[in-house]
Amino acid sequence: MLKGISSLISPDLIKVLMEMGHSDEIVFADANFPAASHAQRLVRCDGHGVPELLEAILPLFPLDTYVDRPAVLMAVTPGDPVETPVWDRYKSIVAQYDTRSEVFDEVERFAFYERAKRAYAVVSTGELALYANIILKKGIVSGPY
Repeated sequence: MLKGISSLISPDLIKVLMEMGHSDEIVFADANFPAASHAQRLVRCDGHGVPELLEAILPLFPLDTYVDRPAVLMAVTPGDPVETPVWDRYKSIVAQYDTRSEVFDEVERFAFYERAKRAYAVVSTGELALYANIILKKGIVSGPY
């Protein structure tokens, strides 16, 4: 155990977060996402929701300030009547750590899958909200710490 690190962050997840460099991407995938078949590195966080994991990692994980939108959502498929209230939670959580007015982008479902295949890691969660997948692009850590 470490002080100041959320217990939601497993040893595997902290290792992946530490290994990632500037501009590497990580996917936080909902329970329906084909994580095992898309991941270069798969981290299991079954039983945890994406919002809780975002709250745990964002104090440690800088978002990339060299791109316009370092957070990417899977766009709702046209014609699908599903609501996405979890996106509002994501935006509220991210706003605590990134004050830009436009941090989020939306990517079509199959384009999102292709981007996920290139991501440094995919975190498979127990999130049951639909279209709850999010990609974060890591920024730089600058001193003093």
